Amino acid sequence: MMRVLVEEDAILRVVPVILDPATPEPHRRAVTDFFAFDEPDFAGWCRRVQQRLPGLYPATVELVRDQAQLRAGIGAADAVIVESLTVGPAELADAPRLKIVQKFGAVAANIDIDACARKGIAVEVQRRRVNVAVAEQALTLMLALAKRLPALDGVVTESALRGAGYDPTPYDRRYTGNSNFARIRGLKTLAGAVLGIVGFGEIGREVAIRAAAFEMTVLYHQRRRASALEERLCGTRYAALDEIMTTADYIVPALPLNASTRGIIGPAQLARVKRGAIVVNVARAELVDHDALVAALAEGRLGGFGLDVGYAEPTPPDEALLRFKDGNVILTPHTAVAERQNGLDDMEEMCLKLWRATRTQRP
Repeated sequence: MMRVLVEEDAILRVVPVILDPATPEPHRRAVTDFFAFDEPDFAGWCRRVQQRLPGLYPATVELVRDQAQLRAGIGAADAVIVESLTVGPAELADAPRLKIVQKFGAVAANIDIDACARKGIAVEVQRRRVNVAVAEQALTLMLALAKRLPALDGVVTESALRGAGYDPTPYDRRYTGNSNFARIRGLKTLAGAVLGIVGFGEIGREVAIRAAAFEMTVLYHQRRRASALEERLCGTRYAALDEIMTTADYIVPALPLNASTRGIIGPAQLARVKRGAIVVNVARAELVDHDALVAALAEGRLGGFGLDVGYAEPTPPDEALLRFKDGNVILTPHTAVAERQNGLDDMEEMCLKLWRATRTQRP
């Protein structure tokens, strides 16, 4: 029976349910419930995928939390799936059975590809549909705030416009057009604006590619600078965090949440932010200091804010961000990943890559 080592992650916990019949029932029920509203026959979906994987299914799947557990288990593994854990010469030296290292993502910086090639071990990457969906949400929130869509939705009659404080007096059409006849201020365009992305991992790069297509100037910041080729492909340039805060019209944090990133956009950063800038957070809420954020919005230093993952889920009714009623704050209930089918398609593609590699004799 094949043995698959999997880095433990909220999404990768699906892998044992697909491949390992010995997965405990509570684990199986929880994953089924997670997918049920978009895939009511999740068990049937699993069976259909399993039928495409003869020789890989059934397998033994072991979840590992850290580098030490990876090192301890890799000796018996035929396949390894990692997101952030490292696979290099030290790990490969203890892996006589290993046929494939699968990166759960498109950037394989944590995998020594040359060392794998020397041992005849396949390396596969995966551009995740879920990350694309999250990047789309970031652009959607940017556009909605730039065009003031929440505030203007349905506000088209004279009474509604006057009630909202606008003046819908027609222009003299003999000499002018009638665009923006209600004289609404604060409308923006993305073209020509500066976007600052804090974090340049999988989602940050997907955001950058889309923003470049909107003719934005895209800056990014992370601890380690990307290669010149990666910057060119994504249409970005590296900048210090302070430069992003002081020059960007739009700011998108795109980092995992940990001790070093919590509050990375805090009071000091928001005090320096370009007046009227818009922050869109589709990563983790706590990357932005909550109280400093509310203060920056209340003072008008921030022109808008979009958030998909709440500080608490569901959001409590006394959340201060709910008090902003003029349409410059958009809160969505953790929906950026879109339909669950994105995640299922990612899982199926990844399992098929494992199956192909484990069915092929190594050179």
